[in-house]
Amino acid sequence: MKFPTTLISGKLIRRYKRFLADIELDDGKVVLAHCTNSGSMKSCIEVGAPVYLSPANDPKRKTKFTWEMIFINNSWVGINTGMPNLLVYEAVRDGKIPGLNEYTHVQREVTFGDSRFDVFAQNSHEQCFIEVKNVTMKVGDEALFPDATTIRGLKHLRTLMEVKKVGMRAVMFYVVQRQDITSFGPAKDIDPAYAAALEEAIRNGVEIFAYMAEVNPNGIELTKELPLIL
Repeated sequence: MKFPTTLISGKLIRRYKRFLADIELDDGKVVLAHCTNSGSMKSCIEVGAPVYLSPANDPKRKTKFTWEMIFINNSWVGINTGMPNLLVYEAVRDGKIPGLNEYTHVQREVTFGDSRFDVFAQNSHEQCFIEVKNVTMKVGDEALFPDATTIRGLKHLRTLMEVKKVGMRAVMFYVVQRQDITSFGPAKDIDPAYAAALEEAIRNGVEIFAYMAEVNPNGIELTKELPLIL
C-alpha cells in the first residue's frame, strides 16, 4: 500500500489530549498534527524522534496534518490506526494472504448485529467477517494488544463469536506496524478481560491472524505472519 501523497518529515515535540501532537518540521516550523491512535502508545513515544506526517485533504479540518509514523529502535513504527484496515482490505482483495486468498467479493465497513467490521469477504461457498486491529506496543521482543483497556475491542470479539455461531467465518486480524518483534500476544496485564475473551473466541472458532508490517515513508506492506503466544 502506497501513501497517496508525499509525506512531510519532522520530529516529535509532544503528544497530548490523546489525539493531538506538536511536531517540529525540518524547516523549524511547529505544526499541530492529528493522532489517530487513542491508546496509550506505550513503547512508541520518544520526544525528539523523527516522524512523518501526511497533509490533510480537507481544507475545513482544524489539524492540517495526520501523524503517520515515528522512528523508534532503528525502524519506523506506524501509528495511524486507519492504515491497517486499508492494508488488510487490499491484501484480501488481491489474494495476498494465505487462508484469505480465495474471495471473489471484498468490501469495507459491513455491519453484523451491533458491530461494524472492517472487512467483509465472500465467495460461492462462504462469507467472512474480518476485524482489523492496529498493534504498536512491544515488551521485550513481543508485540502486545491492547495498550489500554478496550471496551470496543472486547465487543468486537464477542460479536465475532456470534458470527461464527450462525455459520459464517470470523477472523480477528492484528497488524503489527513495527519490525523489532518476533511474536504477538494479548496484553494480559493491561486488559485481562480482553485476553480472556480472546482465548474464549479462539475456543469458539474465531480465527486469529497476526502479521508484521514494514512501514516506511513510501508505504506499508504486510511481510510475515507472527506466532501467537497466549
